[in-house]
Amino acid sequence: MRSYVNRTGIPWKYLPHDFPNHGTVYAYYAAWRDEGIFAQLNYDLTGLARVREGRNPEPTASVIDTQSVKTSTNVPLTSQGTDAAKKIVGRKRGILTDTPGLILAVIVTAASLSENAVGIHLINQAKKTYPGISKSWVDTGFKNAMVEHGASLGVDVEVVHRKSDAPGFHVVKRR
Repeated sequence: MRSYVNRTGIPWKYLPHDFPNHGTVYAYYAAWRDEGIFAQLNYDLTGLARVREGRNPEPTASVIDTQSVKTSTNVPLTSQGTDAAKKIVGRKRGILTDTPGLILAVIVTAASLSENAVGIHLINQAKKTYPGISKSWVDTGFKNAMVEHGASLGVDVEVVHRKSDAPGFHVVKRR
């Protein structure tokens, strides 16, 4: 299966021969997607993974971050944008994870969308699925709009400042 994905990029019509007709496979996929089967499966598996770690199945805290990435030349211009702060033309991906790192919400947008706009979408999405979230940590790319929006949802959004002497990603010790 892995070579199939690497070779084709997963177009439905190129499914391996041991699968049913691509139209049938897509019809099942679309029906399950529309019924929320995949979302429910993700929710259930996240809860099971959290319990296995000795945690409550419902998360109460989260971490939000974004990353702007360059896109290839064949990506439609309407789905791209320029991240002025990073001087990147492409897309921005945003994720909201629980504290063990399980993805609770995700979005891919044009890179021109601000961190606040992406963060607001993510926290809305996560709060709808996981209403118990009451704390979220963000980096300094997020501003007051994110903090205020979080407060309106009952989420304490805390901006975490990085250590200037440590290059790249680092873990900030709990207080």
